[in-house]
Amino acid sequence: MRLKDKVTIITGGGGKLGKAYAMAFAREGAKVCVPDVVSADHVVKAIQDQGGQAMSTTCDVSDEASVKAMVEATVKRFGGVDILVNNAAYFMTVKKSPFWEMDVEEFDKAMAVNVRGVWLCAKAVFPSMKNRPKGKIINISSGVALSGNPNYIHYVSSKGAVISMTRAMARELGDYGICVNSIAPGFVVTEGRQVDPEYEKKRNELRCFKRSQVESDVVGTALFLASSDSDFMTGQVLSIDGGTNFL
Repeated sequence: MRLKDKVTIITGGGGKLGKAYAMAFAREGAKVCVPDVVSADHVVKAIQDQGGQAMSTTCDVSDEASVKAMVEATVKRFGGVDILVNNAAYFMTVKKSPFWEMDVEEFDKAMAVNVRGVWLCAKAVFPSMKNRPKGKIINISSGVALSGNPNYIHYVSSKGAVISMTRAMARELGDYGICVNSIAPGFVVTEGRQVDPEYEKKRNELRCFKRSQVESDVVGTALFLASSDSDFMTGQVLSIDGGTNFL
């Protein structure tokens, strides 16, 4: 079990991809906290049903007090933090438009959750991580940061900032043995997600692998970055999109 007894926080843990990360980490022996703005109790139950340890807490990653309370609750329950997966993001309900028509409030919301949230969560876990032998921070970016998809510049820009923050954090945290890396997934078709079949067909044609990307395509990379297999790797971005964008 690669993550036996490793205390892991997976933000946005109540969502489909968050749940996929959480279940996989728990199967590898991790003790998992799945904070979210919505209830993640169903994820906790699913982990407990498979014999794992998990907890949930309400958390708005864009709010510093909320993030601090979430980390404190995790430390109180499990004794510290070894791994942080910055998965929470403002995406499913983003409003698309040309950048010259976008409202400031919409732009700021994406930045608050997708950029400030990553920074606040990393900031909050650092005091606990620096006292561990080592730590892992995994920031979830997106392939759109590499391709520059049109009509949602707020989301694209926020995910580009995640890559830049990853590199800056890696420089600052190396002395503490903390690895900081980023994953840039393509469009993931999660369980039950409704997609336009024609648009998905066009998207798949752009890939080296001509099929839809699913949850399991990303989870293995997260496990690798969380495990000791990646202990000498930091400041990197791994593009996991079936060969759409090449770095």
